Amino acid sequence: MTKEYKTITEISGPLVFVEKTEPVGYGELVEIRTASGEVKRGQVLDTSDEIVVVQVFEGTGGLSKDSSVRFTGDVIKMPLSPSIIGRVLSGSGRPRDGGPPIVPEVEREIIGAAINPASREKPRAFIQTGISTIDGTNTLVRGQKLPIFSGAGLPHNDVALQIARQAKVVGEAEQFAVVFCAMGITNEEAQHFMADFERTGALERAVIFLNLADDPAVERLLTPKLGLTTAEYLAFDLDMHVLVIYTDMTNYCESLRQMGAAREEVPGRRGYPGYMYTDLATNYERAGIIKGKKGSITQFPILTMPGDDITHPIPDLSGYITEGQLIVSRELHRKGIYPPIDIRPSLSRLMNSGIGAGHTREDHRAVSDQLYAYYAEGCDLRGLAAIVGKEALSERDKLILEFADQFERRFVNQGRDEDRSIIETLTIGWELLSMLPETMLTRIDDKYIKKYHPKYAGTAKKE
Repeated sequence: MTKEYKTITEISGPLVFVEKTEPVGYGELVEIRTASGEVKRGQVLDTSDEIVVVQVFEGTGGLSKDSSVRFTGDVIKMPLSPSIIGRVLSGSGRPRDGGPPIVPEVEREIIGAAINPASREKPRAFIQTGISTIDGTNTLVRGQKLPIFSGAGLPHNDVALQIARQAKVVGEAEQFAVVFCAMGITNEEAQHFMADFERTGALERAVIFLNLADDPAVERLLTPKLGLTTAEYLAFDLDMHVLVIYTDMTNYCESLRQMGAAREEVPGRRGYPGYMYTDLATNYERAGIIKGKKGSITQFPILTMPGDDITHPIPDLSGYITEGQLIVSRELHRKGIYPPIDIRPSLSRLMNSGIGAGHTREDHRAVSDQLYAYYAEGCDLRGLAAIVGKEALSERDKLILEFADQFERRFVNQGRDEDRSIIETLTIGWELLSMLPETMLTRIDDKYIKKYHPKYAGTAKKE
């Protein structure tokens, strides 16, 4: 039996405070009817013996103390069916592409749970993104959570679109889908996303949730949960491998802070609520592989670091929860290099599980380590050369300095539509390493040098 009240005592920002006389459940779906007859949706955010706090998704404009509040006795659910692939939805899950409403085969509660650690399968399968700095040195593995840490004005959205277009599991003819959740983006960015998805045909295997900057902040808190519920249906009901991309988690966290301020909560670090870690974890930990299930969920959260500060609470907490990070570099971007991913502070903690013989190639780890070592040394030498001059460096140092420049131009830099296979990436790596004497390749086993080094590759015996 639904309960209806006309006992609104206060309206504060996106929140409505209602007196109650009967029990009301946390997270319960609410309908609020204005004096003009318009119906707005909301959700129970807090409940006590006397007062219920309702967050209104469409904003509280037009509401007054005379508005009626109806508690439905149900929670927010996402309508799901196989036909959802190829659809563009709003941040609250309603069609935004002019198509018909989704006719559901099932409806699922959007407040999901993290995958039980005892039920998790260890991620092992390599996902090829076609981007060398990811595939070669910070490999993505199916079931992983690998965030991109970026800054304002950097091309993280272009990187996200390229990954959405190109991501695939090599050598397997399996069903693959992308769930793209955009939160707090401008209308211009939304049009750019849609034009790219339509131009490349990526929309045919994607479900897109668009929450624009002028949409209610409360809706922003629903968007990733709706996206993850959709991903779980595709992965664990339809046996698909799903890549979930969020942009931008910073906008999501700003909405959390806004809601906390409206509720007059005691703020935590830099004004963000103390439960932000838990909230982020409930989203991130829904990624993974479940034993006995064919499907999987892999996450690529994208967040812009305020002031490029990696110690800011949002990247700091995300780094604790996820399995690594990719850092988008402002310095590389200024040089005109795309994608400007700096491999030095970047990390994929599950890389070793998805590379090597049987996954990519046997020499992958050794080549990655050697490239990283000399690129890092070359970047350090740039600072030294700026102080003492390039002429004062030794011949070895000059060689490594040239290696670092070539690494950025040939390995890091690639076209926005350039889809490199892992073999192409490793080949470029070997070509760069051939600039150096073989005696300097100290991190690579001799048998790999004799097999893959350009000097021997043409005459090497094929196995």
